[in-house]
Amino acid sequence: MRLLVVEDDPDLNRQLHEALVDAGYAVDRAYDGEEGHFLGDTEPYDAVVLDIGLPKMDGLSVLEAWRRDGRKMPVLILTARDRWSDKVQGFDAGADDYVAKPFHMEEVLARLRALLRRSAGHAASELTCGPVMLDTRSGRVTVNGKQVKLTSHEHRLLAYLMHHTGRVVSRTELVEHLYDQDFDRDSNTIEVFVGRLRKKLDVDVIQTVRGLGYLLVPPENPRQESPR
Repeated sequence: MRLLVVEDDPDLNRQLHEALVDAGYAVDRAYDGEEGHFLGDTEPYDAVVLDIGLPKMDGLSVLEAWRRDGRKMPVLILTARDRWSDKVQGFDAGADDYVAKPFHMEEVLARLRALLRRSAGHAASELTCGPVMLDTRSGRVTVNGKQVKLTSHEHRLLAYLMHHTGRVVSRTELVEHLYDQDFDRDSNTIEVFVGRLRKKLDVDVIQTVRGLGYLLVPPENPRQESPR
């Protein structure tokens, strides 16, 4: 999943970036409202962490502009203001959730996980597709209850497909959502990661829809574990 962090404080921006990358996300950063507005208006982010007190263009104005332009990605606002009226203004501008500074990074991560699940139509923290299960809290992947170890790119690929189970996802969409701006993007690498993922999962859940992309669906004939 690809995120945008818009925060003018260099230390906090760095801390958010490090925590989100460690959690497995592809992350782009902006340090003022104008840059943040441009990135959010032109790139397909899965969610945004947006500070309210930004230079050049304040966070609420950025958010209102995105919503006017039809940008629907979930937005978590950061505010140093703890007054209820400021929170109401944020929600009225189009925010999906908020965190008041100072905050614990684990709370930001948990709220983002919830926003990403809800935006894809999932309520539970565990996503399933047939025998495949992804725990969004721990990042643990299992097939028929057995843990499967994935690389960071394989995990991002599976997570995106799991959040969009039952929908055809194009290679272009995967490239746009799995890599940050600075990554040398090549859609051909997606085929490589899909091939590796299929081998590791060892169940037929990732279908290739010729000319369109990939579809994650439960296998028609799920494997049963042999009785011991």
